[in-house]
Amino acid sequence: MTAASDMKYFASADGDLAYREAGAGELVVLVHSGFVDHRVFDDVLPALARTHRVIAPDVRGHGASANATRPFRWADDLAALLRHLDAGPAVLVGVSMGGVIVGDTLLEHPELVRAAVVGGASTGEFQDSDPWHREIQAETSRALAAGDIEGWLKAFLSYVPGPHRALDAVDPDIPRRLGEMALHTLSKHTPGEQDRLVRVTDTWSRLPKIDVPVLTVNGALDTPDVIAAAQRLADTVRDGRSVLIEGTAHYPNMERPEEFTAVVTDFLHAL
Repeated sequence: MTAASDMKYFASADGDLAYREAGAGELVVLVHSGFVDHRVFDDVLPALARTHRVIAPDVRGHGASANATRPFRWADDLAALLRHLDAGPAVLVGVSMGGVIVGDTLLEHPELVRAAVVGGASTGEFQDSDPWHREIQAETSRALAAGDIEGWLKAFLSYVPGPHRALDAVDPDIPRRLGEMALHTLSKHTPGEQDRLVRVTDTWSRLPKIDVPVLTVNGALDTPDVIAAAQRLADTVRDGRSVLIEGTAHYPNMERPEEFTAVVTDFLHAL
């Protein structure tokens, strides 16, 4: 677990946003998945920091970062952090929600992005129609509305094994870590709290203009819709490619950190 003393803070226009920093060299930014925080990259960050300057922020409303008190966009927060660091353009690496944030930033602030890795995601306008995923979405919404935190956490952790395995097929340390992070983020919010996130739209039609290298990385055990949408993303941008990591679903950075790091490192070396 990252100690509070290891975190740095950027005074945004709407509260302090936290990030971890390590290493030196060309900039790589790691953007975490939903409900958790930068620690999902704890098994990846040290290896990347041997050759690069690595920034791992806590997205607004997550981890140690401030909640929103006004409308905001993920991409604008990330762009503000990069400008504050005076360190762009950067290679952005995002998983799940973080992958959407990477894609949004590519579209809205292309001058700040040198290349991108999108894991377990495509664009924020993608809707997974898989019945398994729809059921989890319905259960998490029901549990939150009912204040059933235990039920919400159980549904949330279903993403770890994915639709093809049971949770006990996964190293128990992974759901434990994810659960700890998710409960901390959830504790920052109140039932019925207004969602102030402004979504980026018209994404798919704008993707053909993206001319920096883009790599999509997915666990082979994730839902077919997620994998297909990632392939569509790789096929739509001008310089896209895709990789599947076997034996993992939505969190290859945690379940297969060595393979995930190797894929990202190879991509960085080819730039």
